[in-house]
Amino acid sequence: MRINTISAYETTAEKFFGALESWDVDLLLDTRLKNTNQLAGFTKKNDLAYFVPKLLHVDYVHDKLFAPAPTMLERYLHGNIGWDAYADAYREDIREREAVPQFYDRYGEYKSVCLLGTATHKRRSHVEVLQQMLEAATKG
Repeated sequence: MRINTISAYETTAEKFFGALESWDVDLLLDTRLKNTNQLAGFTKKNDLAYFVPKLLHVDYVHDKLFAPAPTMLERYLHGNIGWDAYADAYREDIREREAVPQFYDRYGEYKSVCLLGTATHKRRSHVEVLQQMLEAATKG
């Protein structure tokens, strides 16, 4: 399985859908905690649920199992903790949820999965950590 990441922010629809197409994605997995507000733009949950299957003929799933804990996310977004502390807390949370095995149970049949997160030029996203954890699990 190939695993890529993409951000819902600081991109255009052309670049967003072009990347998914170039990666030959068969699943866009939305791991965002908040995906219905105006800041999501064209990547709002209901819009992607319509456009991804319609334009790319692939699956779109929103799965909060892989979203960061709300309190930890807020602390990171407001600058109360740095990236390393946030990433460590997210890793621990994913381990406690036993999310990696559940990922492969739920989505293991896909060949190319793209994890949708919220990176910007100023901040990183939890999907970067999730991608590393998922890839490490396949290596043994």
